[in-house]
Amino acid sequence: MSDSENPVDIFRGFLQVLKSFQILIILTALTGLALLVTNGMIDGDWGRLSGGWANVKIFLSESLPLDWQVIEARSYPVCEQEIEFFCSTAYIGMLETIKIAFVATVFGFIGAILLSSLAARNLSPTWLSILVRIILSALRSLPSLIWAILFVIVVGLGPLAGVLAMTFYTIGYLGKLQYEAIEGMESAPLEASRATGLSHPEIFTNVVIPQTGNHLLSQMMFMFEYNVRHGTVIGIVGAGGIGYFINNYLKLFMYSRVFSLLIIIFVVVVIIDLLSMAIRSFVNDQGDVRRPSWFTVLLPAKNAVEIHHGSAGEEES
Repeated sequence: MSDSENPVDIFRGFLQVLKSFQILIILTALTGLALLVTNGMIDGDWGRLSGGWANVKIFLSESLPLDWQVIEARSYPVCEQEIEFFCSTAYIGMLETIKIAFVATVFGFIGAILLSSLAARNLSPTWLSILVRIILSALRSLPSLIWAILFVIVVGLGPLAGVLAMTFYTIGYLGKLQYEAIEGMESAPLEASRATGLSHPEIFTNVVIPQTGNHLLSQMMFMFEYNVRHGTVIGIVGAGGIGYFINNYLKLFMYSRVFSLLIIIFVVVVIIDLLSMAIRSFVNDQGDVRRPSWFTVLLPAKNAVEIHHGSAGEEES
């Protein structure tokens, strides 16, 4: 038997082939497992999909054309604004949703950043870190919708219940992201600060926040976008926001108005996403290369290089 036909070499070659396709194999296995679990949940009745398409057609037929009365002034109460749009259900509901998301994000960020400093293992003792992590896990174990139901019972209907619900969930969700970002920072600055005798609050404010500031800001912007999206849902249970109007229109089978509000929500979320990208571009650390902008994309290549690279681009030219 020649060396090329050695069983060991053949087996190694087979393992090498498997390694090159390991991602595809894993994805195929996970897909098969997911289909198997799904088949068990629906008792093998895949015919429901065909019935679902029929329901989609019915929904679209009843939703189109869109009813844009949602951007017109409501008949009651009487509109006192010069521009009727400011009295419309779309504006009032969306504005309240954004307010709820903003307040919940600010309060949640403050609460999360206080708890995350205690949950990070490189800043706090193990017993304290575990205790705070349990608290954060408990806060995010319930989705904002369930928190909204609980606070509607406690404080009644209205945006206050929505603010409290999303604040609690934001603390739990954002706290986890923050303490993971803190634990991912380099240990040298922390050791140096401890050697100089700085206290825990001083280390956190003077070392941790400057080192992880970009991550914290990015996480806060992401959480604001998340809260805006979920703020459209909590109104269904009476916690304020545009979801209140969506729920009313659904009960009245006014699908054309529901679809119109969904489109407005999509547009607002896209705009908020673009604004957050612009804000994060001012704090991203890119060295001597500045982040591309929509303006520089339209410029000639030479001018764009001068803007992005500054003097480095001039020396190279």
